[in-house]
Amino acid sequence: MGVWMPRVVVMKTQVEQAQAGCLSSGMVSAAKLEQVPPESVCAELASGRAVLPANPGHANLRPVVIGRVFRTKVNANIGRSPGQSDLPTELCKLQIALTAGADLVMDLSVGEKLASIRSAMIAACPAPFGTVPIYEAVSRVGGHPEAFNPEVLLEVIAEQAAQGVDFMTLHAGLLRRHVGLAMKRLAGIVSRGGAILADWMTAHNRENPLYEHWDEVLDICRDHDVTVSLGDGLRPGCLADASDAAQFAELEVMGALVRRCRQRGVQVMVEGPGHVPFNQIQMNMEREAQCCDGAPFYVLGPVVTDVAPGYDHITSCIGATAAAYYGAALLCYVTPAEHLGLPTAAEVREGVMAYRIAAHAADVARGLPGARDWDDAMTRARVAFDWNRQFELALDGERARKRFQEASGSSRHDSDYCTMCGADFCAMRISKKIAARMK
Repeated sequence: MGVWMPRVVVMKTQVEQAQAGCLSSGMVSAAKLEQVPPESVCAELASGRAVLPANPGHANLRPVVIGRVFRTKVNANIGRSPGQSDLPTELCKLQIALTAGADLVMDLSVGEKLASIRSAMIAACPAPFGTVPIYEAVSRVGGHPEAFNPEVLLEVIAEQAAQGVDFMTLHAGLLRRHVGLAMKRLAGIVSRGGAILADWMTAHNRENPLYEHWDEVLDICRDHDVTVSLGDGLRPGCLADASDAAQFAELEVMGALVRRCRQRGVQVMVEGPGHVPFNQIQMNMEREAQCCDGAPFYVLGPVVTDVAPGYDHITSCIGATAAAYYGAALLCYVTPAEHLGLPTAAEVREGVMAYRIAAHAADVARGLPGARDWDDAMTRARVAFDWNRQFELALDGERARKRFQEASGSSRHDSDYCTMCGADFCAMRISKKIAARMK
């Protein structure tokens, strides 16, 4: 098991306790939830093909396993901007994201008092919790990207790890030599973290401080069992820039960083592209797997067309379904507010729901054990006109129930048809009649 033994031992203990009925419902083992034998869970973690973000400092954590053998997971981004939102609003978004079914949550807050905001969020979040430390490093120097120094960045990483952050996006693969490639693009650099680091490197004529101090970063992560999420600072921000020299130059460096993480006993996953034409998604997933030795891939979308602002939860979950089918293990949601502004609580919920649909559709297509059982149970409920059972099974049962009641004009759920066809033209009622006649 090598460097992964501490993590594997923890996981195996949880599995054995779950089998003995010793864990609470919130701490049910990954093996039981994923319908994967405990030995397979341990093997995937040991190989680095899966990660289990679980900082011991995150007291109320319910661990989640991320990898291709397991159910595709969904991450929800929340966090305030400099001019909008506050802690109560973001805590509300956090609860909405969790209630909607997000598996992981990231705080992307910028501005003042970030430590207190993060502390409150971690305390309220039983899901693995992630951050982007470069945001706080820049916030500490007044929001000027060129003003922070490597010591501040390392200090922020250490403090966030001590607070209980489970995984961190670290844009260590974007090097100074890559910036010129990105400047040839139509959209340039669209990653906030990537742009900050590129600005700093060009202003100081120095290499990426994360890359230069990578061993020190890994020491912190190993001490606190923080999972590294290698940020794609040069992800494409439009279809025209997808799969270009800048994106793949960074990916090659990320592959080398994956190997350095594993050598130091630090869990690692890799973040992937943002805007990609549908026909390039499979190639992108396969190239990442090859470059990064099968490390779990964490993708934002990808968005498959640039012309639908206000509907990017749809344009991106189209790409996310393909990405999860071809290789991604974790999907970062996109909300309807993408490209327009900070998402509202309602838009957070829409984003999570869209991505849970994408994740489940991919799991069914991949033939993941038990994935289609959910769909088959829904079909049986539909055939039986068991509306209450349908609402129980629905991914968003609250919305399904409300819509049914609006259409029927009644709160009763005992009819054997809906208002789409009515009683006389309902195909399922006719099918039942045919079946009875043929007995």
